[in-house]
Amino acid sequence: MKNQKGFTLIELMIVVAIIAILAAIAIPAYQDYVVRSQAASALAEITPGKVGFEQATNEGKTPSTTATDAGFIGVAASTSYCNVAVTATTIACTTKNGNATKFNSKNITWTRDANSGLWSCSTSLDAKYRPGQCGAAAAPTP
Repeated sequence: MKNQKGFTLIELMIVVAIIAILAAIAIPAYQDYVVRSQAASALAEITPGKVGFEQATNEGKTPSTTATDAGFIGVAASTSYCNVAVTATTIACTTKNGNATKFNSKNITWTRDANSGLWSCSTSLDAKYRPGQCGAAAAPTP
């Protein structure tokens, strides 16, 4: 009887099955990780605008995302992951360029309380994708 060299077909099929099971677990987890990182990036793109917003408000100017306006808050109207809109009390991001169904066309909004001057974050993203600063019960931040 000859010595066997290599693997039998059944051994190779078992290895393929194990790899398939691991991939079935890892791929959705990775996709969730990507959406969370895109959400954190989107929030990071609009957060610096809070300083410019405060400055414009304190100087009596209307906050804006247009670089030529006197009330420019330092955030462009379109960033990598956001279409940015500014109102008298909010800096809002409508998400784009991410995972189509889980991320795109969602809202991430910083809202300034006119009385206290504190900012609070809200979002339409599913809870598992929300950035830490932007949870359902997020505390206002100065």
